[in-house]
Amino acid sequence: MKLLLDTCLSAKAKAQLKAAGHDVVWAADWPEDPGDETILARAHKERRVLVTLDKDFGELVVLRRSPHCGIVRLVDLRAGQQGAACVHILQKHADELQAGAIITAELGMLRIRQPQPPLS
Repeated sequence: MKLLLDTCLSAKAKAQLKAAGHDVVWAADWPEDPGDETILARAHKERRVLVTLDKDFGELVVLRRSPHCGIVRLVDLRAGQQGAACVHILQKHADELQAGAIITAELGMLRIRQPQPPLS
């Protein structure tokens, strides 16, 4: 799966996702952080699922209806847990993410918000 990792994700998560066979772009490799709107727009343009710790993307996609290709938000997971959690989520919920779902993962809990229909 094609992924764009936000700058807040760990390098270890990047390595684990690449080792699992995913096509990973990590925003922390860019010369500077371009901001949430630009990160989300690039993920959408490149057809990548965005992986983040940042809840601000929820506002962009839910309230402002910014286009996206699926989002995984990790809550209160240590750097060493991020990669394994993402690999598990991608294995179990790839179809939902590719359809534009927003998945929020915490220890012991997973919430899936199905994609909203486009504004008419």
